[in-house]
Amino acid sequence: MWPMRVDDFDFDLPRELIADRPARPRDSARLLHLGSDSADKRVTDLPALLEPGDLLVINDTRVIPARLRGRRGEAKVQVTLHLREAPGRWRAFARPAKRLRTGDRIHFTGGLSAEVADKGEAGEVTLAFNVAGADLLKQLETAGEMPLPPYIPRAHGADDADAQDYQTVYAAHDGAVAAPTAGLHFTDDLFRALNDRGVGRTTVTLHVGAGTFLPVKAERVEDHVMHAEYGEVSEAACAAIAGARAAGGRIVAVGTTSLRLLEAAAQDGALAPFAEETDIFITPGYRFRTADMLMTNFHLPRSTLFMLVCAFAGMDRMTAAYAHAIDAGYRFYSYGDACLLERVDGA
Repeated sequence: MWPMRVDDFDFDLPRELIADRPARPRDSARLLHLGSDSADKRVTDLPALLEPGDLLVINDTRVIPARLRGRRGEAKVQVTLHLREAPGRWRAFARPAKRLRTGDRIHFTGGLSAEVADKGEAGEVTLAFNVAGADLLKQLETAGEMPLPPYIPRAHGADDADAQDYQTVYAAHDGAVAAPTAGLHFTDDLFRALNDRGVGRTTVTLHVGAGTFLPVKAERVEDHVMHAEYGEVSEAACAAIAGARAAGGRIVAVGTTSLRLLEAAAQDGALAPFAEETDIFITPGYRFRTADMLMTNFHLPRSTLFMLVCAFAGMDRMTAAYAHAIDAGYRFYSYGDACLLERVDGA
């Protein structure tokens, strides 16, 4: 593959195409199907686009209210948790971070507080909370708010609608600080239609980190450093995927998070159970081992996620698909529309 520059993945996106609320109902969102040709569909068309025996792989992480607003003395501080290091210890992005010092204590709502245990680069700090585990999660439900990405404007932070909208209907395991957004389109009705079509599903868990929103500041793609995220692929998921593939079914990763986790779990060859952090970075030239199709939203220019979809479906095809989506008025990013991509080997 040629030396890649981040500029190679840039494109112009009109601000009015960035969705600030989801489609209602969720599965009424538009869906661009990119196979041998492209077709404009709806998410409700997904069962007809899949075949009996195909298998969806969904990420069942649950987004926690990971954005906290507090005070260090009289100074206001906002933190967004992004990676749990221990039951009461989290890495976080802080604003403003420059004035924070190791040993400072930040006080939040309801008696929750945290000491700055360490400082990193780019506004990152490590926080040691005064409670841990289930107690901390309970406190976050009161003191925290949904950590909406920066491109969804809210004058006073996430609201009551976001508490429902920014969570998949199948969320099960607390730990994400960003939603696996392709999964936001699924409804109980859509799952019933997929079941009737004979499409199966299995779950994996990747606790999505706020690092997914960080801009790529490097000029060369190879110089970008990914933030680690914790993920689990169970023996049951491995067996379901192997069984579907043996029977001739296609593996459909729902979201880049599911796909990245599957690829991390297959780094030694065959897919195997996995329970650790991953910072896998997928760019054009990568050879995929696991999924045949990918359902995903439309991503930011110059982002690692746009690089991933270019790797999966071909850079020229995705550039053309995004140009079509912009011309056709598709809605972009977390609350936006989706696309269903068929893999192009050697992309």
